[in-house]
Formats: sequence, structure tokens, C-alpha cells
Amino acid sequence: MSDAPDSPAPDAVRLDQPWAISPAVALRPEPFGALAYHFGNRKLTFLKRPELVTVVRALADEPDVAAALAAAAVPEAQWPGYLAALQGLARTDMIRPRPTEGAAA
Repeated sequence: MSDAPDSPAPDAVRLDQPWAISPAVALRPEPFGALAYHFGNRKLTFLKRPELVTVVRALADEPDVAAALAAAAVPEAQWPGYLAALQGLARTDMIRPRPTEGAAA
């Protein structure tokens, strides 16, 4: 079980939801993309595409996942693959849902 009580379910990433990098995660740029290290659960993940790194970074600045994909210029035909990658990152708490504006804290 995860230490984070608000960890998302493995299939929780949807295009219409706001997400962001977990505050416990650091991204280190690499030629292939980036290394993501979670200081809480000590997981290390390789983001093997620079485009995926762009999407992950865009999550915090965009209203939802679809907007982050669009902002990163990912062709819509490739969105299912990126959504699957984001779901994998959510399973390990590399990314987490952001509260929507007006949501109770």
C-alpha cells in the first residue's frame, strides 16, 4: 500500500483531469528523455522520450491532460500511448491529480 492516501488508482488518468508531477519527484534531463526519481518511495523511472518529458512538465501548467498533450504538440493519434505512459507514472506516484479550482481542500 502506498504512503500517500490520495494516490490515484492505476487507471485513473483521464484526458479531462488536471495532473502534475508529484512534489517528491525530481526530473533529471538525459539525452533519451529524463530520469524521474521519487524521493518518498525511492522509485527511479526512465522517461524514454523527450516528448513525454515535455508532456509531464506541461501537466502543471495546463488545465487537463488533453491540454498538456496539445501544448506538447503530440498528435492526437498518439494520445492513447501517452495516456498509457501517464497511467504508469501515476501507479508509482510520479504524477498525481491536481485539485480542481474551487474543490474543497
